[in-house]
Amino acid sequence: MIGWQHAAVVVGALAASVLLGLAVSVLVLRWARVPELILPEYERDASGRMVPILTSAPQPSRPLLRGGLWVGILERVAITGAIIAGHPELIAVVVAVKGLGRYPELQQAGGASERFIIGTLASFTVAVAVGLGTVAVLPLLP
Repeated sequence: MIGWQHAAVVVGALAASVLLGLAVSVLVLRWARVPELILPEYERDASGRMVPILTSAPQPSRPLLRGGLWVGILERVAITGAIIAGHPELIAVVVAVKGLGRYPELQQAGGASERFIIGTLASFTVAVAVGLGTVAVLPLLP
């Protein structure tokens, strides 16, 4: 039977994985300058004001993948939990489910694949780091 200290560390690690992973993913996407949308281009009109350039065909926006926040939360919990449980091979299942589940959307979304890859790698890195840190700390507890 595990003690309350172990349970508290595991729950804390899962929460840290979720929160740190979110913060790091957002930060990395900003550093990578991966836009969420293709914004319209602007030009100056006769009075000097900036106005959107009107074209005959509307500019397509770069769609965001829906549910990304929840997918990220669940993937970090699954990856961190798999490492803590001593079954890192389950990470392959997470990668497969996420990739196969998003494949149709990524085919249609064009530029969203860049956000998907960068965000996923940042998220996975944090989840693995928190999981490994927790595995290192658990044996030190009474």
